[in-house]
Amino acid sequence: MRIGIDLGGTKTEVIALSDAGEQLFRHRVATPHGDYQETLNVIVELVNQAQAHTGQQGTVGIGIPGTLSPQTHLVKNANSVWLNGQPLDQDLTAKLGQPVRLANDANCLAVSEAVDGAAAGAGVVFAVIIGTGCGAGIAIAGRCHAGGNGTAGEWGHNPLPWMDDDELRYRNDVACYCGQRGCIETFISGTGFATDYQRLSGHSLRGSDIVARAAGGDTLAEQALCRYEQRLAKSLAHVVNLLDPDVIVLGGGMSNVDRWYQTVPGLMNNWVFGGECTTPVLKAKHGDSSGVRGAAWLWPQEK
Repeated sequence: MRIGIDLGGTKTEVIALSDAGEQLFRHRVATPHGDYQETLNVIVELVNQAQAHTGQQGTVGIGIPGTLSPQTHLVKNANSVWLNGQPLDQDLTAKLGQPVRLANDANCLAVSEAVDGAAAGAGVVFAVIIGTGCGAGIAIAGRCHAGGNGTAGEWGHNPLPWMDDDELRYRNDVACYCGQRGCIETFISGTGFATDYQRLSGHSLRGSDIVARAAGGDTLAEQALCRYEQRLAKSLAHVVNLLDPDVIVLGGGMSNVDRWYQTVPGLMNNWVFGGECTTPVLKAKHGDSSGVRGAAWLWPQEK
């Protein structure tokens, strides 16, 4: 049995999977905001609940909103800032009495979709989370690829490529929380989408409401969608030019806009070197479950 934990900013979820990927147990609780020791206690309690419910011991994998530094072995880059600088894997290993594996939550999405999701069996998978923020992860042969610095897939904090004049103005006006300007995240996260619509219309709306307005014929909402899909397409074209993955998978709230899967693949041709791109862009099969399932699959099946 494999146990996965998805440690989010607002909720922490556990899943137990059989060796065939069947869900045996699933439960979620509120994440203790700002309290590292209580976060440890919640994770231990969820693991214990999964094992008590199933009557089995399991390996433990954890997806976090950050990464584990290969140099210091401490958490870094977590937007749940109380995790930063902490030896999370070591502390959990000590409390659970067994080893744990940690990975960035977007890498967990990539692993989940590569193992038995939309990209099942693909060699190289690039998986994107486009929600409140924007992140990405890489799976190679079904396994997480974190890189030598633990930052592989940190796509959202690279600059939006091939900016036009309006995007250059946006870059100057809208700073990223990371301290840089022009980050992809500021343009194609759900937050960035809403910000762009507000700049166009003067009105503040949620992303889902903007999409609904576009479907109803609102010209400014449609303009915001067109701008968004252009920005998403050239950001993904940049990935193809660097990594050329076999499959790109989209997850997170903005991935639920069905038109992206018809428009974005064709638009990518405008920026992919050579003008040819057949890379599939697919919606995550497991949806909100992908992160926690991918955490469980950090302990892969033995070949």
